[in-house]
Amino acid sequence: VQLQASGGGLVQAGDSLRLSCAASGLFFGSHVMAWFRQVPGKGREFVAGIGTRPNYNTDYSDVVKGRFTISRDNARNSVSLQMNTLEPEDTAVYYCAAAPIRSVYYSIKTSEGDYDNWGQGTQVTVSS
Repeated sequence: VQLQASGGGLVQAGDSLRLSCAASGLFFGSHVMAWFRQVPGKGREFVAGIGTRPNYNTDYSDVVKGRFTISRDNARNSVSLQMNTLEPEDTAVYYCAAAPIRSVYYSIKTSEGDYDNWGQGTQVTVSS
């Protein structure tokens, strides 16, 4: 399984950035996809997650709700994170992650331990 994240960079506060994650080696449509972020000295923090067809349900952390939007393209095996109105506090390494869906009654998990597969991370730096 490979998750290749891209799109990070250095931006100013208030700017937008779009992260993408290309997945391979897994049945993409049967996985919850999520973005986490990590700053030095801390564990990975859940940012956003998205389920699969038919509902494509989503979940966001409170600190990004209303500013970030997660989406997925099952045909392209990709998941994206549109980040608007970025703040210096959003500075982190962003990781995409995948968790297999084991039940039709699944929910989007927010703990990093619930995710089996991780990308290599992409740095997002927001200057004030």
